[in-house]
Amino acid sequence: MMFEVSVREDFSAAHRLKGYPGKCEHLHGHNWTVEVFVRAEKLNAIGVAIDFGEIRAALMAVLAELDHKNLSEIPPFDEENPSSENIARYVYAKLSRALSSGEIKLSKVSVHETPESCASYWEEK
Repeated sequence: MMFEVSVREDFSAAHRLKGYPGKCEHLHGHNWTVEVFVRAEKLNAIGVAIDFGEIRAALMAVLAELDHKNLSEIPPFDEENPSSENIARYVYAKLSRALSSGEIKLSKVSVHETPESCASYWEEK
């Protein structure tokens, strides 16, 4: 038996993809949506895996580092392309410390550049 809960939050930022063979090589912006998935095998005494507010607060702290910035100018994206894939990995790494303990495990982070385009990152454990 496994439970999975998720929250979504948005942020706005610009980026450019160095070496991209097209218009995305130029500075442009997105209203990004980030969805975080957390798994638990058991529920607590009141029937909750983890409070949505706890996930949201941790996610918002990470997104505050990215919101209304030129991602191509801030570490680690000044060295690696701020692609949706790399942003998902970045958010996952930041949140895995905050949201993985005991029965709770961060399972996946998905980053949407547009409503139709999404990249996800997770680690097999």
